[in-house]
Amino acid sequence: MEHPHTLIIGGTRGIGRAFVKSLVGEGHAVSAIGRRPPTEPDQKIPSVNYIGADVSKEEELHLALSDLIRERGKPSYLVFLQRYRDTGDTWVGEFEVSVTATRNIIEAMAGSFSPEGDKSILVVSSVASFLIASEQPLSYHVAKAALVQLVRYYACTLGPKGIRANAVSLGTVLKEESRQFYEDNQELSQLYRDITPLGRMGTADEISQVIGFLCSPKASYITGQNITVDGGVSLQWHESLARRIADLDHLKVTRS
Repeated sequence: MEHPHTLIIGGTRGIGRAFVKSLVGEGHAVSAIGRRPPTEPDQKIPSVNYIGADVSKEEELHLALSDLIRERGKPSYLVFLQRYRDTGDTWVGEFEVSVTATRNIIEAMAGSFSPEGDKSILVVSSVASFLIASEQPLSYHVAKAALVQLVRYYACTLGPKGIRANAVSLGTVLKEESRQFYEDNQELSQLYRDITPLGRMGTADEISQVIGFLCSPKASYITGQNITVDGGVSLQWHESLARRIADLDHLKVTRS
């Protein structure tokens, strides 16, 4: 059986890089589009087709997608992990890169999926789509929420074509690039261990396994879902969590 072709938007760092590694390890054909694809040999993952394109520029993006299909064939899976990282107007930039580019790529590729086998779209969102993260701007919150609704829309409109669409919403994740930061800040790392029901931080490899499941025949009847992957942090009542962190659990705020 021929391995499927997976197209990843933003697969050069963090979770995207971990997911690419896992796919290559399973023998999949992988293409990754990014504004700054890796150039150094030690940054590249062998056999991955890296494509340089600015996803916020529609004409440039369409040319890259056309070349990709001609050279590598139609994909079975389409995964979105891109992030807005510039310093300009965050409202405009976040929507161009996160929301509009995702819509443009899905619309362009909707008729270009592999005709056979399982087909799926996966969008990586954030718990900021339904919670407020004080360190992130308004644009980030609204864009992440829009991505979840976008997934629901395409689950309904592309379902008749046999294309599934799902999202995963993430909390803080330990990535290859951030590991040293958390190792150097043990007080912060301990806080994450204290507030997470599973007692530890999640890793990029663990997130890539969830993405891999949703982009596989094992999830063939799952569509339109937003799966929260945060070790259970968002399950907790915030007041109770704050009292525990402040060591005020001994104060009973409710009557027996």
